[in-house]
Amino acid sequence: MRDASAVTDTIFALATAPGRAGIAVLRLSGPEAGAALEALAGKKPPPRRATLAQFRDPQSGEAIDDGLMLLFPAPRSVTGEEVAELQVHGSRAVVAALLAALARLPGLRPAEPGEFTRRAFEHGKLDLTAAEGLADLVAAETAAQRRQALRQLEGELGRLYEGWRERLLRALARLEAEIDFPEEGLPPELWRSVAAEAASLRGEIAAHLADGNRGERLRDGVAVAIIGPPNAGKSSLMNALARRDVAITAASAGTTRDIIEVALDLGGYPVLLADTAGLREAGDEIEAEGVRRARARAEAADLRLVVVDASRQEEAASLAGLIDDAAILVANKIDLEPADGGRWADGLGAGPALRLSVRTGEGMGGLLMRLEDEVARRFAPGAAPLITRARHRQALEECVAALDRFARAALAELAAEDLRAATRALGRITGRVDVEDMLDIIFREFCIGK
Repeated sequence: MRDASAVTDTIFALATAPGRAGIAVLRLSGPEAGAALEALAGKKPPPRRATLAQFRDPQSGEAIDDGLMLLFPAPRSVTGEEVAELQVHGSRAVVAALLAALARLPGLRPAEPGEFTRRAFEHGKLDLTAAEGLADLVAAETAAQRRQALRQLEGELGRLYEGWRERLLRALARLEAEIDFPEEGLPPELWRSVAAEAASLRGEIAAHLADGNRGERLRDGVAVAIIGPPNAGKSSLMNALARRDVAITAASAGTTRDIIEVALDLGGYPVLLADTAGLREAGDEIEAEGVRRARARAEAADLRLVVVDASRQEEAASLAGLIDDAAILVANKIDLEPADGGRWADGLGAGPALRLSVRTGEGMGGLLMRLEDEVARRFAPGAAPLITRARHRQALEECVAALDRFARAALAELAAEDLRAATRALGRITGRVDVEDMLDIIFREFCIGK
């Protein structure tokens, strides 16, 4: 449990990255934010207006830096509290001196990780899904991650879940009225309308869950595994796609024993590319473990690059069971000019093989285009927002389970409890679980006490 005094403190922190920079921004939030500006600059700026000031150490009076200050009075601020910002030159010395001066002021303390966002949530400026979207936006490394995080920060996911929760609350309010206020003379079809609404919601949530984990994949990275026989050029392909030497390559087979990973940005999508050990009958225990791990990674991957040597047809037998709709077949080393151009690989499945030479670069552009198209086709977000975290998925599954129990309930009291459980599950996602919501619905719709 948080210390009760923590929410009354004024917190401060460096809001920009530490280190040498042209500009550094320090942010304060809490009741003493304006007083802190007055202590440092000798005055308060007008609300929401950047004002030039010289900042001095309140104890010694020594000048620290010239910069801009802004003040956002509560509740019209990012956290809902009084918020102040200092924009100063971004040297370590300036930032250190200002942080030290702030720490000596009464009622101020350094912020904990995520505390500004937590205060924004506690003051109703954003729900939990939006707070998570903000964290994802800060961490975004690709365009797809940025777009998904921004949609969540702007409230698309929260509005979807809150809309479902409000529909459940209305259905529950009708059911509670039938249980508690039979004298109101409610229509006999009320139960059927509640059941129909619950079934409709159950279908919408189930469809939302059946998304192939696309949202989580965009957050964490689409898993792509490079697999194939030894010495087919898998590690060389890994290095070519990463555009740097990630894996050791050699003419001898079995160079790669363990899984090597690298994060890539492919067409704006995050990809976690894994190079694996060559698939063959292992010669020792270490190689056997490498082959086992390679097969396990291949089976768990979202997409597989199955690499074969275009001149060695006899090695393809080791790939049985790994070539399907989630595989892209690559016939490498076409520069060695096999008699049939490696076209025998077309019969392995997954459509025609992409023929290329990692050594000369021939065909690499086509492989990159195919990879980008496949990732975009499988993981591009649609019009509806996607589930982005395991906790969302778990809560939604609990909601569906509660609605399933509701459909089987024999008594109205049990059915009402199942609807309450479904409502609480949705409320946990956004962080807005409140019994007052239920009371508001009942009073508004059924005029209790009138």
